[in-house]
Amino acid sequence: MSLAQSLQSFEAPLGQVRHDWTRAEVGALFKLPFPDLMFEAARIHRLHFDPVEVQISTLLSIKTGGCPEDCAYCPQSAQYSTGVKAEKLMELDAVLREARAAKAAGASRFCMGAAWREPKDRDLDRVCAMVEGVKALGLETCATLGMLTPSQALRLKGSGLDYYNHNLDTSPEFYGAIITTRVYRDRLDTLGAVRDAGINVCCGGIVGMGEGAEDRAGLIATLASLPVHPESVPINLLVRVEGTPLAGQATLDPLEFVRTIAVARITMPKSVVRLSAGREDMSEETQALCFLAGANSIFYGPKLLTTPNPGRDRDMALLDKLGLRPMER
Repeated sequence: MSLAQSLQSFEAPLGQVRHDWTRAEVGALFKLPFPDLMFEAARIHRLHFDPVEVQISTLLSIKTGGCPEDCAYCPQSAQYSTGVKAEKLMELDAVLREARAAKAAGASRFCMGAAWREPKDRDLDRVCAMVEGVKALGLETCATLGMLTPSQALRLKGSGLDYYNHNLDTSPEFYGAIITTRVYRDRLDTLGAVRDAGINVCCGGIVGMGEGAEDRAGLIATLASLPVHPESVPINLLVRVEGTPLAGQATLDPLEFVRTIAVARITMPKSVVRLSAGREDMSEETQALCFLAGANSIFYGPKLLTTPNPGRDRDMALLDKLGLRPMER
């Protein structure tokens, strides 16, 4: 079957921004012959972005460990013995030192993550001060703090927060196999509060957790059917951590991961698609295919919260080898 014939089943030409993606349509994208899928993803990427630019973000854990949630992938859950110790919220000066170092190393966005189910108001006061301080350095600001109320989202917006990360993690159907301490609706409600407050949304998921192909299609279909597509879509590959329930999970086929990147790019054409966690164990070839498939953002630095990430020198060497350059604000 030719590419033109394969694409006849879709409601609209690929590349248009839509919010009515069906599970069947997204599933059909995953099943396209790999050359056709890559061609369409690369074509659509070029409609909206410079294909040689990559947005660079740095992620700092400002409050590590002790989280009461039971997310099966997370080493920061207090319910698992992973060697991650609960720590207090960092001091403002220490966060700003990290932000200055990130900017000097080429990052344009500084993300702050706290292992909370939801922030308490007294903690939010301190986080807002961090956001103001990082913003004053000329960096874009992002935070991931767990669930938010509408009033908390408005406070973060008032402090100058540019992005809020809150991932859906997986499909609605598979979600209960990964997390039992909150429901899918809780995540959607937080996204709604963030969007209503005028903060850009950073929302994606994790693949390789034992989900089926239909669940990967379900995750992307849910993201692409939101009233407004997330401005940033991180696609994470499971990092298997000893002590978590998913420590022994089988490795996902790298080409299935690349397919997920490509389908995210096609269904959310104007979103920045971030090649996120899991890069430490990816080959250069896999990462190169992800960039070809439309990924145009990475986290930069040796650690993502508590899990390893490629070092800056290694990343810059890869970007240089591929002829890619950091995206300017």
